[in-house]
Amino acid sequence: MLRTQWRADETKRDPHAHYAQGVTAVFIHHTDTPNGYDCADVPRTLRNLYTGQTRDQRWGDLGYNFLVDKCGTIYEGRAGGTDRPVVGSHTLGFNQGTTGIAAIGTFGRGTPVPAAMERAIAALAAWKLGLNGIEPTSKVRLTSTNDKSRYTKGTSSEFDAISGHRDGYATNCPGEALFARLPAIRKIAAGLQGRSPRAPSGVALPAGLRSLQQTSH
Repeated sequence: MLRTQWRADETKRDPHAHYAQGVTAVFIHHTDTPNGYDCADVPRTLRNLYTGQTRDQRWGDLGYNFLVDKCGTIYEGRAGGTDRPVVGSHTLGFNQGTTGIAAIGTFGRGTPVPAAMERAIAALAAWKLGLNGIEPTSKVRLTSTNDKSRYTKGTSSEFDAISGHRDGYATNCPGEALFARLPAIRKIAAGLQGRSPRAPSGVALPAGLRSLQQTSH
């Protein structure tokens, strides 16, 4: 779903998007909001998050590049072009050259992760990583840009191509339950890239993103 569809007020954000050379890793988050929502009400949740992150956090826009609800709908987060390497504000120290995907809800220990959400996250990650030739189960090397991350500024470290927020920053995000599902999400994403003998070859654009690719840059 495009920003226009969830009715983002474009006057609230920094009009100038910032870009990296490419996306080499994906960080998975949760929004830490209630789980008992109706998917039809998600646009209102996004507008509330948007207001908080622009007004209160002063991040210039939504911090996450994308968000996914429990029904598997993918939402355009930060503006700048869904198929471009937009620099977000999602993982302090590791925003450059990465994409932030937030699962809408709270996924503490024992909380089921909806299958539709899991597959949508995997499909989105497979697509974004595939644009730069990155295999979802691979390891990548990232360099910290901020001393407040888990690594001092300038420190290079190895990450999973699909990592959790907590891998780069001292936080419980994306919650124990969702963090535990990351190996399965990596495997699904690899299959969707055609790296499984049972999967079709090539990197396909997820169905939920076909309209998002029309986003103006």
